[in-house]
Amino acid sequence: MMDELDLLKKDWQSREKDLPRLSYEKIYKMIRKKSSSIVKWIFFISVMEFVFWAAINLINYSEESRELEKQWHIQNLSTALTVINYVVLIYFIVRFYLNYKQITITDSSRKLMKSILKVKRTVTQYVWFNIGIFCVSLVMLLYGSLTYGEESEKIMAAAEAAGNQILFWVMLIGLCVIIIGIILLLIWLFYRLLYGILLKRLRQNYAELKKLEF
Repeated sequence: MMDELDLLKKDWQSREKDLPRLSYEKIYKMIRKKSSSIVKWIFFISVMEFVFWAAINLINYSEESRELEKQWHIQNLSTALTVINYVVLIYFIVRFYLNYKQITITDSSRKLMKSILKVKRTVTQYVWFNIGIFCVSLVMLLYGSLTYGEESEKIMAAAEAAGNQILFWVMLIGLCVIIIGIILLLIWLFYRLLYGILLKRLRQNYAELKKLEF
């Protein structure tokens, strides 16, 4: 079944030459409304995601975790990374909100097309920033645990027992890279599922606007 937008488009195209402006306005307003709703959901999801991860960090934060970070010599780096993460996430949330407000007041199809492209770029940057933060965090934790963790001495002994320490470390680092790669792939798939559907709908709206404009 065709949705209301498709019916309006079909009706608009079948009108006589003296009538298309009214239908054009109706179709444009409907696309703007749909785009505004999508961007609003992106904003809401980003806020919920921010609250979720903040709650997880607060739950896991304890004297034991602080002491472990000290033992692994990553406390300062961990604190700096956390601050950077929250500051940048708040920045993206503000951008999502501003994008939403801009779309709601847009008064032309060309401006709306530009706004949609801006939203897509913002979401892409947001996703890659999160993946980057996860990557740095994982590398930091692996470095701390392998170098200063309880198992570090056993790992050093195993490297010496292997006879070829270079090969041992190459294999160990390669295994860590594979594990990190799998985790990052899962995170990327999660974000693609989370935001991919919304971005697909925005792309469809952009295509419809392009047809109206040109």
